[in-house]
Amino acid sequence: MVDVELHPCLLINWAQSGKLTSDEGWMDGEDLALQQVNPRGTFQKIADVLKTQIEADPKMAELPSAAELGRDHGVSRGVVLRAFAVLRSEGVAEPVPGGRWRVVRGSQRTDRRPLAERLAEVITDDGLEVGATFPSASALCDRFSVSRPTVTKALEKLEAAGWLSEGGQGKLRTVRALPNREERSSL
Repeated sequence: MVDVELHPCLLINWAQSGKLTSDEGWMDGEDLALQQVNPRGTFQKIADVLKTQIEADPKMAELPSAAELGRDHGVSRGVVLRAFAVLRSEGVAEPVPGGRWRVVRGSQRTDRRPLAERLAEVITDDGLEVGATFPSASALCDRFSVSRPTVTKALEKLEAAGWLSEGGQGKLRTVRALPNREERSSL
């Protein structure tokens, strides 16, 4: 008999299918499955391990690849992607197009919501009422550190939603309606 170290998921599957035996006879698949069940989820454990690694290494700039994590933890790519999603929702990491996931440190965290959604919050944050003058496109460019065409597109979305009056060259926009939280997130 050859001793082979198998991943717990394989052991559970083989035990439940009746294909796994031990020196004492057939292993009970239900007993083995109950011992291996993790109530927190494997993806959550992987996310916790990655967070610990990030905290321990201040120079860590990117996460290991999904393939490396899958191999190291013996899980599928889907499980690793769920772990990445946890890190993203907690603001610890973010995807880089065409590359690995990037570690986000406290000083690097930025608001990643669409600009139109952030502009809708200007109404409530600045305490603007219906009929009040909305900040100019130039002021919004400075406030959010974005280009004028980007601000213009976002303002057009607010106009289309009916929250701002139409603006134009030299014409100030005014608040037409106060958006609620659900409406702001629908932009």
